[in-house]
Amino acid sequence: QVQLEESGGGSVQAGGSLRLSCGASGATNSIVTMAWFRQPLANQREGVAVIYAGGSTYYSGAVQGRFTISQDRAKNTVYLQMNSLKPEDTAMYYCAASRTGGSWYFPDNYSYWGQGTQVTVSS
Repeated sequence: QVQLEESGGGSVQAGGSLRLSCGASGATNSIVTMAWFRQPLANQREGVAVIYAGGSTYYSGAVQGRFTISQDRAKNTVYLQMNSLKPEDTAMYYCAASRTGGSWYFPDNYSYWGQGTQVTVSS
């Protein structure tokens, strides 16, 4: 089992920045992929960014160039640095971990989820 806990959400004005953190505990050696998803109110959960165990990263088109995913393996923590935030970035942000891989963009490929942290961007 893997436990994930997010932190760092909050309210910010458009153009501002936030950094989200996701701490992992438990059977972390089994994780091959960690990702950030977000779910705007009444919308589906969508992939934001992923980082693989080898360090490769990918981003959705909506955040490419503005968000950066990184990891500190010694601390079992993944970060999401969010710059140039826009009102449309407002959502609940979730950290997810997968032991099996697969297409990173699909939530069904992840077995473990955090409780989420709210990000609100005002215009």
